[in-house]
Amino acid sequence: MRGLVWFRSDLRVHDNPALYEASKNCPEGLIAVYCLTPQTWAQHHEAACKIEFILRNLSKLSEALAQYNIPLQIIKLDAYADCPKALLDFANQYQLNTLYFNKQYEFNEQKRDASVSKLFKSHQLEVHSFDEQCILAPGRALNQSGNAFKVFGAFKRKWWVTLTEADTKLYPLPKKQSKMLIASTKVPSSLEGFNSTIDPKLWPAGESFAHKRLKQFCELALFEYDVKRDFPAIEGSSRLSPYLAQGVISAKQCLNAVMNVLDAERPQEILKEKGPETWVNELIWRDFYKHILHGYPRVSKNLPFKKETQKIAWQNDKALFKAWCDGATGYPIVDAAMRQLKTTGWMHNRLRMIVAMFLTKTLLINWQWGEQYFMEHLIDGDFSANNGGWQWSASTGTDSVPYFRIFNPMTQAKKFDPDGSFIKAFCSNYDIKPIVDYKKNRELAIKMFKDL
Repeated sequence: MRGLVWFRSDLRVHDNPALYEASKNCPEGLIAVYCLTPQTWAQHHEAACKIEFILRNLSKLSEALAQYNIPLQIIKLDAYADCPKALLDFANQYQLNTLYFNKQYEFNEQKRDASVSKLFKSHQLEVHSFDEQCILAPGRALNQSGNAFKVFGAFKRKWWVTLTEADTKLYPLPKKQSKMLIASTKVPSSLEGFNSTIDPKLWPAGESFAHKRLKQFCELALFEYDVKRDFPAIEGSSRLSPYLAQGVISAKQCLNAVMNVLDAERPQEILKEKGPETWVNELIWRDFYKHILHGYPRVSKNLPFKKETQKIAWQNDKALFKAWCDGATGYPIVDAAMRQLKTTGWMHNRLRMIVAMFLTKTLLINWQWGEQYFMEHLIDGDFSANNGGWQWSASTGTDSVPYFRIFNPMTQAKKFDPDGSFIKAFCSNYDIKPIVDYKKNRELAIKMFKDL
C-alpha cells in the first residue's frame, strides 16, 4: 500500500491523525501534498500575512516530514474546484492507492472534499478522513433533539459531561517510511497577489516555536488568565491563535498542556482552577463555532444565523467605514485596536469585541463589512471563530449578546486600559475628534433592532 496524505489546516507532525494513520498503513511509502489555491483564497478574503505565515509553516513542515522519509509536494492550482483532478492525477502518477486527510467544516471545504472523495472512490482508490480540528468532533455534543447546540452555555455543559480521557489522548508521531524516489518541492517564500507588510519575526513559524509559546504561557500567565486576559497592554493571552488556525498546534495539545501543569488525571479536574478553566473555556468556544459551521451551513453562506436580522436597515456609510478601517474614529481604544491589527496582523480578543460592536452599533454598519475586513488582515483568520465573533457582537448570531447591550468605548478604555498604555503604544500624537455621537447612535441602534 502506497499512500497520499493531503495537508490543509493541520501543518504539524505531532498529534496528526491523518498523517499517523497513513504512515502506519502505507508500508510501501507515503507522499505528502499541499495545494496552493490563490484564486479561492482571494475569494475568501484571506489575509496576505496569513498566506505568508502558511508558506513559512509549510517550509518547517517539509523539514519535519523529511525526518520520516515523507516528501512534501506543493501543487500550484487556482481554485478548490481544481483539487479533485489534480490530486487524482498525482496519485496515479506515483501509483498511490489510498488518500488520507483531516476534515474541514466550512461549506466550500466540505464540498471540495466530497468531490475529491467521490472521484477517488470512482477510480477504486481508498479514502480515509479524520476529525482533528476540535477536541470534541462535531456530532459528539448534541442537544436533546439531536442537533448542534445554539446556546454556548448548554454546549459547554454537554462538552464537559461528554469529554473522556480517551478524547484527550494524542496521536503518536508518524512511523518512518521507506524512501520514495521523489524529492520535496521547494516551498515558495511568497505568492503573487498576497504581499504581506507584517514583520514575520512577530510570528515565528513551526511546531517547536508554537510549543515553546504554549509552555511559556502555561508557566507565566495561565493561572492569572481569568484576571489578566481582558487587558490589552498586558501579556495575558497565549497568542496561539495563528498556530491553532493553521493546525501548527492542536487544541488537544493545548488541553493536555493544561492537564500536565495541573498534574490532572482527568480533564474535569481543570474546573477546580479558575485561570486554567477560563482559558480552556476559549478552546470550548472554538469547538462551539466549528460545531455551528457543521450543524448550520447557512453561516458559511454569508447569511446571519438569526434569519430575521437579515432585514436590519444598516446605514452602511462608506466614509465612516473607512475611518474605522484607518483607526481614525476619534475613539482612542477603537483606533488603537485597528492600528494594532494593521501593524501586527492580530488583535486582542477584548478589543475585537469593542471594535465590532462599535462598527455595528455605533457606526450602524453591517457586520459583514467588518467580518470581511478582519479576514483580509488577520494572521489568525479562522472563518468559524471570526464569523461567530462578529455575529455575537452584532446580535445576529447564535447565543449572541442582546441587541441593547452595547459596549461604550470610553468606559471600556477606562476599565481595560486605565493608564492608557495600550492606546499610547498605537496612537501616539493622537488628536482626532469623534466622527459620531456615541449616545445618539446607541439609541438609533436600539431602534434599528426594535423595528424588526
